[in-house]
Amino acid sequence: MNVIAINGSPRPDGNTAALLRTVREVLEREGIATETFHLGGNAVRGCTACYRCFETKDGRCALPDDAVSAALEKMKAADGILLGSPTYFADVTAEMKALIDRTGLVARACGDLFRRKVGAGVVAVRRGGAVHAFDTLNHFFLIGQMIVPGSIYWNFGLGRDKGEVADDEEGLRTMTVLGENMAWLMKRLHA
Repeated sequence: MNVIAINGSPRPDGNTAALLRTVREVLEREGIATETFHLGGNAVRGCTACYRCFETKDGRCALPDDAVSAALEKMKAADGILLGSPTYFADVTAEMKALIDRTGLVARACGDLFRRKVGAGVVAVRRGGAVHAFDTLNHFFLIGQMIVPGSIYWNFGLGRDKGEVADDEEGLRTMTVLGENMAWLMKRLHA
């Protein structure tokens, strides 16, 4: 089993990465292979609603190859998908939104490619807006017929400056339990 963790932050080693790393460490201890893909900070385009993915049904987006195209290939190959984003004006980053829109449409065009995969989102936040960003990630999982594990609280950690999330004891505990629950669920689904 394997999980792809996609970091939607332009900071590859910031608070979002730390939250994803906490979940990944638990998954790896449970024998599940993980990989991080850094999406944030890449020049990506949003979906243009060309619907060529419905014509070709080849599991690819018609837009020129970019980081979203590379992430899509990793998402298709994974048993679990972990999406992480900082909170930008009460939502996910533009790169994460492009990933959601484009991969979601391709998946739908090709017979629901992510159906019954395990999906979880994590959000780094300075103060407010995390619930809306978290909802954005969960809406992607749910419309894609994915299975979403819970944790002891909403999956976000508090911190603005790089490294501050390490001081959020409850946030880190939430990520640990999320990893435990994600591993438990994946093992049951693949038994």
